[in-house]
Amino acid sequence: MGDYKKLFRSNRNKMIGGVCGGLGEYFSVDPTIIRLLCIFSVLLGGAGILLYLAAWLLIPPEQ
Repeated sequence: MGDYKKLFRSNRNKMIGGVCGGLGEYFSVDPTIIRLLCIFSVLLGGAGILLYLAAWLLIPPEQ
């Protein structure tokens, strides 16, 4: 098999639930960029809150 990444909520780059930090680590992007995108999605209609909560429930925490 090959090496593949797993998506986890981050314990190191954690502000609220670790979702943005985990996404940043998974995609090799600065978590601040992911956080800004989340904030903009909340301000532009509120769907960001629902997506964040769903990700918080569905993405397992980092070991």
